[in-house]
Amino acid sequence: MTNKKPMSSENPMTSENPMSSGNPMSGDCPAGTRTPARTDPVTEQSVERARAVLAGTGEWPAESARAVWYGLRAAGALPPPDADPAVLVALAREAGYRSTPGPLAETLLVARPLLAAAGLTAPDGPLAVTAGPLDVRFANVDTAGRVGPLGAGGTDDALRVSGTLRRVAWAGAADAVVVLTVGPSTGPVLLLLDAVDLLRVEGTNLAGEPRDDLVLIDVAVPAERVRRIPATLARQAQWRSGLARAALIAGAARRCVDLTIAHTGSRVQFGRPLSHFQAVKQEEARLIEEAALVGAAVEAAAAALADPDSAEFAAWVAAAQACASVAEITRIAHQLHGAIGFTELSRLHLSTTRLWSWRDEDGTEQAWARRIGRRVVEDGSDRLWPLVTGA
Repeated sequence: MTNKKPMSSENPMTSENPMSSGNPMSGDCPAGTRTPARTDPVTEQSVERARAVLAGTGEWPAESARAVWYGLRAAGALPPPDADPAVLVALAREAGYRSTPGPLAETLLVARPLLAAAGLTAPDGPLAVTAGPLDVRFANVDTAGRVGPLGAGGTDDALRVSGTLRRVAWAGAADAVVVLTVGPSTGPVLLLLDAVDLLRVEGTNLAGEPRDDLVLIDVAVPAERVRRIPATLARQAQWRSGLARAALIAGAARRCVDLTIAHTGSRVQFGRPLSHFQAVKQEEARLIEEAALVGAAVEAAAAALADPDSAEFAAWVAAAQACASVAEITRIAHQLHGAIGFTELSRLHLSTTRLWSWRDEDGTEQAWARRIGRRVVEDGSDRLWPLVTGA
């Protein structure tokens, strides 16, 4: 993980790269780049179809987010819930590379696994996921209960919920919203809410992606859509959200590399391409290095998903590295593009504005670093080297 101070999130602002290791899901991968390991021929065909669908989505408006999901389904490219985690991460990276609208990463890497772990059936469509404090009470109060004040218990788990959930990604494009909050018995609960039951106050992030506030006014949640969950599953929601965001950042970082290499190779100044100047070459090398750091961290986290004991820490590292690298990646890409990178004439801003937004969503660099540091201290010096090396 690099030790760089991230650029402020309030900053106002495709051709193949022969020097890059390549995004394993990108249609612009160098020759020989393979789809994620441990995939069978059927899965590889599904991945190829997904590439073809996502390739044309980069400049789609946010309103077309649902079309992406159903386009993947129509092409037979939508992975099942039990798909290889490496394939799910690779699809999220491709969505980041293409600036694809919609909650693809949130659905595949966060919402579906949480619902499966909680014993709930996931809806067929795209899903949004969020967490936050709400006013939660039992819908069917157990008046015969002798423990605690009236309303402390219910005859079942049906709830009535009020409150506001802030800046929920792609809520308007989702069939349902997975919500984690504290239940009336003070323990964590997972709720599956129909999107039609929620009042949306529209908002966006720096890239123009929807980040709506959801207002709940005494919403009835039936018992079959409520699950009391252990604290470990609530923690899983946190690190899965961080990994999903890191995968998106890894894809967008690779896009910045490809666009910058293409620009410096075609832009001629003083009689030769910009890429022939030594200072430009050095900056390109630093850009490729930062993107590779993020990609490697995300790949390691994807490989660790099969092992519950190591998945959490690997996801923290991936999220921290992704957030830390954004400042340098965007700085170099815009510096080498010049002013045109900020304009509608260039696709660079589609990636960089998302990078500036994503690094502060679902956890900041400092928050992930604190978790990593706390784990290292708690495990003691004997565990430090195995933790660093994965041995």
